[in-house]
Amino acid sequence: MQNLEEIIIDCPYCGEALDVLIDSRSGPQRYYEDCAVCCTPILFIVSEDNHGEVIIDIKRDDE
Repeated sequence: MQNLEEIIIDCPYCGEALDVLIDSRSGPQRYYEDCAVCCTPILFIVSEDNHGEVIIDIKRDDE
């Protein structure tokens, strides 16, 4: 069963605030999702810290 969590991020390209859904129960993940405003690919890196808290790192494709 998926556990989708809605979060708000700022696009690392255009700076616009975006609502995105993160599946916090699928373990560590790396995937791309295009910005809904400027259509550039954003790299999402989802992991957990030592306490089981979900960490979401957002990067530009060219970083």
